[in-house]
Amino acid sequence: QINFVACQLFALLAAFWFRIYLSPSHASSAVRHAFATLFGIYFAVFCFGWYSIHLFVLVMMNYGIMNMASIPNIHRYSFVVAMGYLTLCHISRIYIFHYGILTTDFSGPLMIITQKITTLACQLHDGIGRQAEELTAEQNRLAVKSRPSLLEYLSYLLNFMSIIAGPCSNYKDYIAFIEGRHVHMKLLEVNWKQKGYDRLPDPSPTGAVMYKLCITLVSLILFLTLTKNFPMAYIIDNEFLDKTPFLSRLGYLYVVTQAAKPKYYFAWTLADAVNNAAGYGFSGVDEKGTFRWDLLSNLNIWNIETATSFKMYIENWNIQTAAWLKRVCYDRAPWYPTALTFILSALWHGIYPGYYFTFLTGILITLAARAIRNNCRHYFLSSVPLKIAYDVVTWAVTQLAVCYTVAPFVMLAVEPTIKFYKSVYFHMHILSILVLLLLPVRPQTHSVRRAQNQAMLNSIKNK
Repeated sequence: QINFVACQLFALLAAFWFRIYLSPSHASSAVRHAFATLFGIYFAVFCFGWYSIHLFVLVMMNYGIMNMASIPNIHRYSFVVAMGYLTLCHISRIYIFHYGILTTDFSGPLMIITQKITTLACQLHDGIGRQAEELTAEQNRLAVKSRPSLLEYLSYLLNFMSIIAGPCSNYKDYIAFIEGRHVHMKLLEVNWKQKGYDRLPDPSPTGAVMYKLCITLVSLILFLTLTKNFPMAYIIDNEFLDKTPFLSRLGYLYVVTQAAKPKYYFAWTLADAVNNAAGYGFSGVDEKGTFRWDLLSNLNIWNIETATSFKMYIENWNIQTAAWLKRVCYDRAPWYPTALTFILSALWHGIYPGYYFTFLTGILITLAARAIRNNCRHYFLSSVPLKIAYDVVTWAVTQLAVCYTVAPFVMLAVEPTIKFYKSVYFHMHILSILVLLLLPVRPQTHSVRRAQNQAMLNSIKNK
């Protein structure tokens, strides 16, 4: 943890230096690629020692696949090799290193690299191996039309801004950033003459970085004060279970889940700030004319804490991973995309049994929540008081459902997970099954979604 924080703080300083002294106007793309790569490799070795060899082995194996595999199969081979290698490393952490309690845990960077490898492979497949009419609007926008050079490939996967904590970004966005087109492309989407500008503005990320560093500091304080004082293990303590009524247990479950969040808020917001400090992450201008630096943001804290649906919560938590799952799995799954996406998410996270309890429960609750929303929500939109009451109830249910779902993710093992679910009478499982029996949800097939995507693409072309 000390190495992680030290590296990220050093990366933050390096990112400011990179933006000022190695900006596209001062250095060539090759120099920027080389600096980002070499510093990334240094950080990996500093943090993980000889374990970092796993990162470099996976990167080079997939570079061979990317250059030798046929385009129609490049995404399949890359996916199998990357996920297979990651899974073997996860298995070794459990069965060799006793549930992964290591002083040097290299799985985090390996997970990010796996995301990037599979993202690039899918986007390369879209750009060279498929026709434009077969793609969604987003796939067309992100499609990669030629294989990257070795330097571009290494820079994308190993750059110092994301090697430690991510997030995963799209290859075309990263290359545009290195080449100095990243901000310019977003600014061209706005009519600046109409706003009274003679030339394109020059947005600075300094304000966004300072704001995110403040969030990071608050998250660190909360982590040091709350997380250790409200351990998740206490909810299955025998004395606690014997003396605490059911509703109080649910209330404490919410408290301990809230206490577990600050470490994620800290790591992801700091990673976002590092990228912004380097000048990467500009996403355009909002309705108020404010420059936005959230292209790579991994969470939206306000939307998480006020979420009124399971879907809204998931979409604002670990945003870049959710986007990766959508692009490599959900949009490409021939059937049962929701179930397959949750299963891939569990496999990517690791092979702890608790992960599979969480994600399989997540499938059930997601389908049940979708059924309730589709069948009931419109009855509560006729008046403001009804809508407010609906939002309050769905907020409470969503927060408790998330707590119920993620508890095994923290507990990891089978025994505490079963003990926890028994203590709360499997109530969310039972309620979700009853909802699905009364309000069945038909899975959306690949053909239906392809038709919808084609209609969207045609609409965009017509405009």
